[in-house]
Amino acid sequence: MTCKEKIIMLICLIISGISVYASTGNVETSEKINQPNIIYILADDLGYGDVSCYNENSKIKTPFIDQLAADGVRFTDAHTSSSVCTPTRYGILTGRYNWRSHLKKGVLNGYSKPLISNNRKTIAEFLKEHGYRTACIGKWHLGWEWNNIHKHKDSVDFSKPIKNGPTTLGFDYFFGFCGSLDMPPYVYVENDMPTMIPSKMFEGMKDYKMARPGLISEDFGSHVEVLPELTRRSVEYIEQTKTGQPFFLYFPLPAPHTPIVPTEEFQGKSGIESPYADFVIMVDWVVEEIMNAVKNKGVEENTIIVFTSDNGCSPKANFKYLKSKGHNPSHVFRGQKSDIFEGGHRVPFIVKWPAKAKSAVSEQLISTTDMFATVAEIIGENYGDEVAEDSYSFLSSLTNVNTNAPLRMDIIHSSINGSFSIRKGDWKLILCPDSGGWSYPNRKTDKEYVGTLPEFQLYNLRYDSGEENNMYEKETEIVKGLFNLIKKQIEEGRSTPGLSQRNDGEYPWKQLDWME
Repeated sequence: MTCKEKIIMLICLIISGISVYASTGNVETSEKINQPNIIYILADDLGYGDVSCYNENSKIKTPFIDQLAADGVRFTDAHTSSSVCTPTRYGILTGRYNWRSHLKKGVLNGYSKPLISNNRKTIAEFLKEHGYRTACIGKWHLGWEWNNIHKHKDSVDFSKPIKNGPTTLGFDYFFGFCGSLDMPPYVYVENDMPTMIPSKMFEGMKDYKMARPGLISEDFGSHVEVLPELTRRSVEYIEQTKTGQPFFLYFPLPAPHTPIVPTEEFQGKSGIESPYADFVIMVDWVVEEIMNAVKNKGVEENTIIVFTSDNGCSPKANFKYLKSKGHNPSHVFRGQKSDIFEGGHRVPFIVKWPAKAKSAVSEQLISTTDMFATVAEIIGENYGDEVAEDSYSFLSSLTNVNTNAPLRMDIIHSSINGSFSIRKGDWKLILCPDSGGWSYPNRKTDKEYVGTLPEFQLYNLRYDSGEENNMYEKETEIVKGLFNLIKKQIEEGRSTPGLSQRNDGEYPWKQLDWME
């Protein structure tokens, strides 16, 4: 081979190598788009009407949440699976209706045992299996095992690690507290270790600052300082993430739930003399901080930011006063946190993903259980029949591209006392005569009146968003169809296509007396 031929061959090899490198680079870029960073911001007790882009009459302005919506997809028919905290969180992490768990009504407390079993796959564990770094920073409220808790809560040894908490369920990192911000013990836990042994008793607070008395640690400080601390740590986590490795940050806020404690900077900022409104504006600030952190990190294009709430607004916000100022936290919907009515579980739900999702408003029916299936479709990975039994992908609603995944056509809700409702299309069947929660009519405080009402309620939400005209006794065929549908989905242990699964807990449940 001549010298000239050797040079030509060398040039060809170099060009070929460059082509292979470029091609490989393109494949890697494509794969990265299919593995976006995911940030899930979960507000606590934020009403549908508390976000100004959802409520044209809102007296609370939320410019940064509004901007998130303007840049992404705003869902107008999004719902939690339950109208209270713990159950919704269970559904978010497992993709399974909360009432299939052992918790049939109510919520856990700060000393409760874990609700999610170790053999139940969570969205964090699923993502971790596929290359993600995972973190949870904030309010857990799904229980864990304090050391020595089996004797009595006063016997807890805070010098020892917790067991069966977030790090057991797929999170590489955790910082937060066990219950709600109004539930003792007021102790931070980092990964599995309490950051300090509580050495004093917190006397508690009343009214809108409501927080129960109990043990508190020195480093927990004032309740006012908790939201800023969690936000600082979440921003820090985003800033310190390793470039090139996708991350999942689950950021469950303790606000605007009680205690309603905006920092001094936000007090009076709403202009309507409402601590709750000020606290909502502080939640809006949290969204700004997260959006800025993502932008400053240089990962905005391929980061999915989800913003929603775990249920409707709590009566602790003082609905009567807010309405006197022209603001309704539930917008045009009936009810509030705890209720089976729309105000209990219809929530703001916004998804921003610049790389794939264009600005849009979607009327697609979705549930907070649906993130699991959506994320799985995004990264192109499957899971078994025993996982995410009530999760439907809404990816096509984000990208406006049809996929093979089935869309959600119906949804089941539960209230604080375990009452059920099922919605399909415009029709919603409520399987109790009252609110199922705290608002009027209530089977405890309004027992005599509730006894005069029809056994069930049926509403057409297209024409009756306020759920005022009960059609139960007129539309018997609609009732029959919805009744059979919910019965089928309960008995099969799933609402998505797949093999039947077993619900947790012994049947019959008290809440299912109507199935007899």
